[in-house]
Amino acid sequence: MPFRPSSYVRLFRLSGFNGELRLSASSFSRHRPTFHTGLPLLFARKLTMQSSRNVTSSSGCDKEGLDGAGKPGPVLSSNIPTVTTEDTDPPTEKKRVESTLVVNERNLRTPSPLCGANCDDDSEAESFRDGRTEEVDRDTRGRGFTWCRDFLSGSWKTIQEDDFQISIVSGGLSNLLYLCSLPEHVQSEGDEPRQVLLRVYGAILQGVDSLVLESVMFAILAERTLGPKLYGIFPEGRLEQYLPNTRMRTDQLSHPAISAEIATKLARFHNMLMPFNKEPKWLFGTIDRYMDQVMKLNFVREAHLKKYKKLMKLDLPAELESLRALLAATPSPVVFCHNDVQEGNILMLEERDHSPVEKLMLIDFEYSSYNYRGFDFGNHFCEWMYDYTYNQWPFYKATPENYPTREQQLHFIRNYLSEQKRYSDVTMDQTQTEEDMIIEANRYALASHFLWGLWSIIQAKISKIEFGYMDYAQCRFDAYFKQKKLFS
Repeated sequence: MPFRPSSYVRLFRLSGFNGELRLSASSFSRHRPTFHTGLPLLFARKLTMQSSRNVTSSSGCDKEGLDGAGKPGPVLSSNIPTVTTEDTDPPTEKKRVESTLVVNERNLRTPSPLCGANCDDDSEAESFRDGRTEEVDRDTRGRGFTWCRDFLSGSWKTIQEDDFQISIVSGGLSNLLYLCSLPEHVQSEGDEPRQVLLRVYGAILQGVDSLVLESVMFAILAERTLGPKLYGIFPEGRLEQYLPNTRMRTDQLSHPAISAEIATKLARFHNMLMPFNKEPKWLFGTIDRYMDQVMKLNFVREAHLKKYKKLMKLDLPAELESLRALLAATPSPVVFCHNDVQEGNILMLEERDHSPVEKLMLIDFEYSSYNYRGFDFGNHFCEWMYDYTYNQWPFYKATPENYPTREQQLHFIRNYLSEQKRYSDVTMDQTQTEEDMIIEANRYALASHFLWGLWSIIQAKISKIEFGYMDYAQCRFDAYFKQKKLFS
């Protein structure tokens, strides 16, 4: 990938806390706020950003169904609207996708998750073989300047737009992330931050209520010093604390010390009590809604149609019922889950500001909700296999042999249990508990493959992001069936 100033890794696949699968204006993961100075742009499965060129035009289709990036807008109702699957005359395919987001308030009232699919051809751009877009467009620069001026204090109030510095942190598969900075020649007037992260929300498949809940959660975790500070929030996105860090690579997830600390952090996360619905509706509520949309899609491009038909031969509805039954028979406690623990959502903080023992911080809580513990384990283990920094088509690299071995899984589980004992006096058979958790994690890994496989099919229809969505979907379902043979 092209180099970026820094990066709050991949953006985020947002999903509703209450299990509602709706569209919101709310950001990776799927690459989902981490900065990696001088490092490649990070991608994450998640929301979907599209070129603003599709938004500013009033021709073709009703733009009320799109947010400012030419993608579906949010839904306020808890009901999933009818999805239109017929395509209209497609506009000319763009060789490059601008990182532009134009949002207006009327879009926040739009009830059509896949309306964007009607406004162009199948939008996955399989011709992006020379890397990703790096430029910040004029509109985004202007909006970034206004937001920083309005929400930040000190010198941010007095600098001119020509002095305002903004660069892309991630072009993500969910939100767009930008690093906004004061120029060196401008002196601070007080304790205002000299750099902030601007998160511009992308199209996501859940409702505005999820955006509100995520904002509340972000603020709570910030107050508990468990996440970055929140400097400002507005309908199109938010301003967050910039935390200097080193970009975590996918292969570092297997390093024993890093894996142990991730397990420790996850145990603390699971122990939190949050003011949200504690019924585990998120997982299958999201999968069911994705499935409904996937089964109604109609692709125009021959390349997509061929891949879609191949996926449909898997009889995904029947397979979903099989998965539902398997997990119903797999005990897993309901806890407050992160739901997207991958390298892009873990900060490696600089030691000068943090303990030399504890160097990591979980970030990007858009998917967080009460859920089955096994999903956090299984989803994290799956992420060991996928590198989203690969700069050639399809912009990810899958390495199945990197899935954690039994010993690596036990190392993770033992560190998790060690931290968990600090919060509980319950005695247990350590050996039996470890064996049960191995089964729990690997069965819920099936749910991870299934969820993100469906998600990726939808993104292939509505996204303008430079990513091989249909290839990724096939990759995840291939992994699903291999995993199923081992743990069903």
